[in-house]
Amino acid sequence: MSVQKSEEEWRAVLSPAQFKILRQKGTEPAGTGEYEHTKDSGTYACAGCGTPLYKSTTKFSSGCGWPAFFDAIPGAVTRHEDRSWGMTRIEITCTACGGHLGHVFKGEGFPTPTDERHCVNSVSLKFAPGDNAESKA
Repeated sequence: MSVQKSEEEWRAVLSPAQFKILRQKGTEPAGTGEYEHTKDSGTYACAGCGTPLYKSTTKFSSGCGWPAFFDAIPGAVTRHEDRSWGMTRIEITCTACGGHLGHVFKGEGFPTPTDERHCVNSVSLKFAPGDNAESKA
């Protein structure tokens, strides 16, 4: 599913904070996100288009100040090289709508199956609680 909207259409359906992060590649301040410490079972979807992105079973506490996941739902997140801020990073976006989620970092030594940290802005996400997080894809 591909979701395409004009800038005006996105502004009409997103809050100013969501628009800044999802459409203009902004970042919420560390430690301020709604989902940083959430431990409930469920699925994290794109706040822009509702596409499921992450299962709660892949979320972990990294201490970075943003929600961290070690893997995304297959095909839900696209990686792009980001050379802003004078460094090379890997930006992650929603595959369906192109909304900016955050960045992925590798090789930090976290005890996760992938040794990756998807550092995601809470504003980019919408959490749906439920015990069936494993079955949502």
